[in-house]
Amino acid sequence: MTKVASPATPPVTEPRPVQDTRHGITRTDDYAWLRADNWQEVMRDPSVLAPDIREVLEAENSYTAAIMSDTEELQDVLFAEMKGRIKEDDSSVPAPDGPFAYYTRYVTGGQHPLFCRRPREGNDGQVLIDANKLAEPHTYFRIGGVSHSPNHKLIAYSSDTNGSEYYALRVLDIGTGDEIGIPIPDTAGGAVWANDSRTLFYTRLDENHRPRQVFRHTLGTSPEEDVLVYEERDPGFFVGVGMTQSRKFIVIDAHDHQTSEVRIIDADVPDGEPRLVSARDTGHEYSVEHHGDALIILTNADRAEDFKIVEAAVSAPARDNWREIEPHRSGRLILDVVPFRDHLVRLEREDGLPRIVIRQMADGSEHAIAFEEDAYSLGLSSGYEYDTTTVRFTYSSMTTPAQVFDYDVQSRERTLRKTQEVPSGHDPANYVTQRIMAPAHDGEEVPVSLLYAKDTPLDGSAPLLLYGYGAYGISIPASFNTNCLSLVDRGFVYAIAHIRGGRDKGYRWYREGRGAAKTNTFKDFVSAGEHLAREKFTSRGRVVAHGGSAGGMLMGAVANMAPDLFAGVMAEVPFVDVLNTMLDDTLPLTPPEWPEWGNPIEDKTAYDVIAAYSPYDNVTSQSYPNILALAGLTDPRVTYWEPAKWIAKLRAMKSNDPLVLLKTNMDAGHGGASGRFDRLKEVAIAYAFALKVTGKL
Repeated sequence: MTKVASPATPPVTEPRPVQDTRHGITRTDDYAWLRADNWQEVMRDPSVLAPDIREVLEAENSYTAAIMSDTEELQDVLFAEMKGRIKEDDSSVPAPDGPFAYYTRYVTGGQHPLFCRRPREGNDGQVLIDANKLAEPHTYFRIGGVSHSPNHKLIAYSSDTNGSEYYALRVLDIGTGDEIGIPIPDTAGGAVWANDSRTLFYTRLDENHRPRQVFRHTLGTSPEEDVLVYEERDPGFFVGVGMTQSRKFIVIDAHDHQTSEVRIIDADVPDGEPRLVSARDTGHEYSVEHHGDALIILTNADRAEDFKIVEAAVSAPARDNWREIEPHRSGRLILDVVPFRDHLVRLEREDGLPRIVIRQMADGSEHAIAFEEDAYSLGLSSGYEYDTTTVRFTYSSMTTPAQVFDYDVQSRERTLRKTQEVPSGHDPANYVTQRIMAPAHDGEEVPVSLLYAKDTPLDGSAPLLLYGYGAYGISIPASFNTNCLSLVDRGFVYAIAHIRGGRDKGYRWYREGRGAAKTNTFKDFVSAGEHLAREKFTSRGRVVAHGGSAGGMLMGAVANMAPDLFAGVMAEVPFVDVLNTMLDDTLPLTPPEWPEWGNPIEDKTAYDVIAAYSPYDNVTSQSYPNILALAGLTDPRVTYWEPAKWIAKLRAMKSNDPLVLLKTNMDAGHGGASGRFDRLKEVAIAYAFALKVTGKL
């Protein structure tokens, strides 16, 4: 670890011990008081935060600014570099829908997108929503969702103005630009039109910030008149609302991280009762699409851990009537299924790499779209249309900028529609990307994706940024990232560890990194770092670990487990106070996440497992690497007090003298700053920290 001088006096947060006894075990928490009793109010109005808590956060911000003051010029340079790689007047490839094609674009200097459309065969664009103008009165502004009506006359959109993810839903008349009715408050952000173009379905957040109710809104009525369509009684389940690709059914999905239950409503009969597809069964996950007289269902039923595809008659959708059309194959994880009129498209992953497979509905024949690189990212876009022979996908690798292709499933020809432009220039030939396998503690092999400049010496001298997440089955793609080039161009090796807890190697990879097996996630990350050092991509003490949210839990855990491996640890909105959060069933995400981590309230074994790795609870008197934690005051996912408590305890307990820094964005939540350029300033701080602690200033 590189020791960095501290030019300022670090704040000392006052300990106010609070004891808590569970399962006969008493713990003392010196910093529990940083959790505001009125946190629900703070999410809506940050000004009501208690003065003594605000004083702590502002003192930490001042200290971090002082410590990082010698990097201010570097931060400006990094910001300019990253901004210079963004095409400021960029636009997406228009997606056709009937007479129009819809797209987003940005204007030079604009922080936020414009949502637009043009005639399907024309070029004259029309701005439907200008988020830059809407953002003008606000310090924070983010669009949640945008959806045009089937008759193309109306548009529904939602926005959040403080980062707390309470979205207000509005409807605009496209012809006049006038707002119809009054905003619908406290929604989850998305909205789905019924086919009559006058009925909207949306989810509403409850007092604990949980989406548990689906409402039906009819244009011309007030939000108070909206009809409750479905209410989830189990606090461990969230609900969402969507639509099948065919636009035949509104889909209501109730789920936690391992169990789901779907209901459908005929989109032509929006006041109809929701019909249950298959009753929830713990551990059974499924999703529903539609084709002709059948529902197309992606399911892990009957021990199909990596999922299979079945169909059932719309008139008899119960599980007893399911018929298999694509069998389960262990190690081949089916990620998504999109039915079109004449073909079925699925996105799947095998051996850590994604692929797209096309099936003809008429005869069941299949072919896959081929790709050549050893490590790449692939995204499937369903678009708006059902009666089409064109499939759109996005391809990139760590050296290849994103490319958008339209693929004709009949001719098997792909048409390049757009290549991501890097205005400041990018030559893939100057970089090397590869994938290696790192041996884990138990004999497993952890995939690691690498990017580095061709002239970077691989003799152990290079600093290395190691990114990881490892939770909820989320896989981190080996995709193009213009920001990390600012580190790579300065001699860093950039690495992504595809650790357990994600689904990079199938569902088993996820199962073996959750619950009682959670420590595999942390051990995999450490094993990846140690292997990279052995192979001379870097050396011990030259690694900077980086992760956010549940990946921030990873950061806290590895800092406790293997501090000498790291020069620094960058933890964004880090979920580090795991035990206390999982014991607090009033917090937004706690009940739905018990299947992921365990329920320590009712289960002593789960309590013991979480207590053994929870980063905050396992801070000890030992040497620590340099640490930077980034937080958001109105974050409903990882509350601000988690990193604040962690930093206070680290500073009190550490036996050496590293940098221990906390920066809380007092005007934002989980995603940080909302503007595309303002967000780069936060990245610049993190990268400046990485360069500082590795001696690369």
